[in-house]
Amino acid sequence: MPANRLLNTSRKPISNPAGYYRRTLGVSAGSASVGYVTEWSEVLSQNAAAYARVAIDNIGREFPSGIYHTMTVPGDFPHSPAARTPVFYGSYDWHSCVEMHWLLVRLLRTAGGSVDTAGVRAALDRQFQPDALAFEAAFISGPDGRGERPYGWGWALTLAHEVALLAAADGGDEEARRWSAALVPLADAITSSFLAWLPKATYPVRYGVHQNSAFGLARALPHALDQSRAGDNRLAEAIGAAALRWFGGDRDYPAAWEPSGSDFLSAALTEAELMALLMPAGEFADWLTGFLPGVADGQPDAIFIPATVSDSTDGQIAHLHGLNASRAWCWRRIADSLPGNDPRIEAAMRAARVHADAALPHVVGDDYAVEHWLAAYAVLLLT
Repeated sequence: MPANRLLNTSRKPISNPAGYYRRTLGVSAGSASVGYVTEWSEVLSQNAAAYARVAIDNIGREFPSGIYHTMTVPGDFPHSPAARTPVFYGSYDWHSCVEMHWLLVRLLRTAGGSVDTAGVRAALDRQFQPDALAFEAAFISGPDGRGERPYGWGWALTLAHEVALLAAADGGDEEARRWSAALVPLADAITSSFLAWLPKATYPVRYGVHQNSAFGLARALPHALDQSRAGDNRLAEAIGAAALRWFGGDRDYPAAWEPSGSDFLSAALTEAELMALLMPAGEFADWLTGFLPGVADGQPDAIFIPATVSDSTDGQIAHLHGLNASRAWCWRRIADSLPGNDPRIEAAMRAARVHADAALPHVVGDDYAVEHWLAAYAVLLLT
């Protein structure tokens, strides 16, 4: 695919990539889910303070910790998580810690009246120090950083984007501007990693855990659009090219086979959510008809019925709470992305509601196998 084209089924060159992508995350006044916004906004308002407390506790909790590290000689292992990554050392693993930082920034921007703003800002200011974030950039550029591809990479770029939005809010937030500047080396390192990887990634990863390709690209896209607006189209074009190459021709996806036993993402719905971001509404509606032809009839059942979670203390089984939360978010995004008279909107919003009802009670107060990360998906859905 030529470098000057994005996900454009007309195959016409696109001169303004940032303008071509028609949405950013969020709900517009005329969106299909507007009837749910008041209710879900109330849920967020009632729970934002608890979500923030969980996130602050998590980012400072160094143990237990799951570290991915390739040893090259005996004794080659980090002394502690904080010695290796001095910002994103908590919340059990690197990507979950990134998610918790994003959650705090997102709540400052969207629910500031419902959280301890001073406490959240103090926690973030302690974390977002330039020298410490330089260590994070070095980590992500090294061999262990590849273990965060594309999930951790995508979430880190989502964080950079969210901080940039906060920095620009209400005429400018000086504290957030400092944080945003400090995050630039990490964001640049991840952008370079994406640009090196995507052209040689012949095949996508289509299962429902961290290596899922569609979700990683969707998380990276808002930052890519920020870069496009600043004159650098490379990442946006690379994402568009990869998405078209991997997913543009997909038809009759076997979603009835979902879920797998440790999924926290739906391979079907994350792919659809990515394509909704990249395609105009009419083209997306046509693509979805071929990809998941039974949506209007609530088929297949497997992606409309919440997953059963038999043991929240088992880290792999506990992932299924996240599957319910991420499905709710994907269904909401799909509903918002279809043309206003599309009969699939109602089915998508029912599915969003039932999955949200299954997931949200487990965000706070459940086992640490759940609590170290699930709040990020709750905030993603509710905001």
